[in-house]
Amino acid sequence: MYHRPVRQRTFLGLTSIFLAGCPTVFAAMDSSDEGWKLAAVRENNVAIYSRPRPGSPLKEFKAVGPIDAPTAAVSAVIDDFKNYPKFMPFTSECRVIKQDGDSIIGYQRLSPKICADRDYTLRVWKKSWPVSDGLVFMSQWSPANELGPPEKKGVVRVKICEGKWLLEPDGAIKTRATYSIYSDTGGALPSFISNHVSLTGISRLFAAIRKQVKDPKYAMVAAASSVPATR
Repeated sequence: MYHRPVRQRTFLGLTSIFLAGCPTVFAAMDSSDEGWKLAAVRENNVAIYSRPRPGSPLKEFKAVGPIDAPTAAVSAVIDDFKNYPKFMPFTSECRVIKQDGDSIIGYQRLSPKICADRDYTLRVWKKSWPVSDGLVFMSQWSPANELGPPEKKGVVRVKICEGKWLLEPDGAIKTRATYSIYSDTGGALPSFISNHVSLTGISRLFAAIRKQVKDPKYAMVAAASSVPATR
């Protein structure tokens, strides 16, 4: 479902999101811009930054890059969670469990191939508002495994997954996308491998969204969502 601007919206994010009016949620994830260091510059100008997480060997990551589509179309791709297994990296299952007030509870299962499957349940919020040259979309998620299916044999349950998307207009037909993530992939993977997996996953995520947003249906959904309702 897609709603008009300046209303709460929800969507499911990957492993791979600002919560106005509810400051206690996501208190653990530092939203400041301090401490970030450039970790890599990937193809097509995706800059990936990292910083230490206090008390953890795992790092937080933030990626910033352009996407050649309006913010509403990019957001429509990210909202298209029922089709994630068709275009999102590693995603083998993705489904909504329930709508819970202004948020969605969603389950996701990843099949990285190089290791055992991972799964998790998230609670996801989203908000949008107008600016001078378009719409900004900001979304956040945090773990909600207690609200999802029980753990499955042979599948590693991810218990830490906090993230945020910020989609800002860069002119009328371009988006400046910022993706932030802090996640523990679980299992016996050493932290340096988990950190490397995060870098690779972020690169593939941007590539997948850039490819998928070329489908004309997302531009149509974005255009429809901006049309005022009639009575």
